[in-house]
Amino acid sequence: MDYATIFLILMLFLIASTVFWVINSYNQLIAYRNRFKNAFAQIDVQLTRRYDLIPNLVETAKAYMKHERETLEAVIRARNQASHATKQATAQPEDVMAIQGLVGAEGALSGAMGQLFAIMENYPDLKANENMMQLTEELTSTENRVAFARQAYNDTVMIYNTERERFPMTLIANGFGFHGALLLDIKEEHKHETPAVVFA
Repeated sequence: MDYATIFLILMLFLIASTVFWVINSYNQLIAYRNRFKNAFAQIDVQLTRRYDLIPNLVETAKAYMKHERETLEAVIRARNQASHATKQATAQPEDVMAIQGLVGAEGALSGAMGQLFAIMENYPDLKANENMMQLTEELTSTENRVAFARQAYNDTVMIYNTERERFPMTLIANGFGFHGALLLDIKEEHKHETPAVVFA
């Protein structure tokens, strides 16, 4: 075998190895991206459940909080905006603008819910209402599920972002348009604070 043939075989092997590596790297990025999209779908399920509970909570509160119409309307408005933002983010979880829109809308909803719960403290009959207690319990349970789903999503986004930033994987990521994904950082302002216990 002459040097030209050996050189040709080595070049073919190098080209085949490079093509195999590119295909494998591309497929890995697809798998990581699909994992974080699936994780976001779980967030969508829990947020939708929460959005479905909020109107019932507001309707129950209306009977007791006749003078708090502005607060109740603000909650519904924030809920509708958050629901819309969730639908947009669910359609494109890799779209940074959609995720930022969801974070902003969820922050506004958290603020409105926090205001509602703060005002509810002035209505002991409302807090004692069986329907309100059940809705509040369901909402708290859903909030816990949202937090769990959000953590799972953020974990998969972190893995995806780390893989796409590693060299030489970043060459494939940039070449094929795999953009970085945004972590979902929603402030949960409306959760009840645990009272501090002080022993004298």
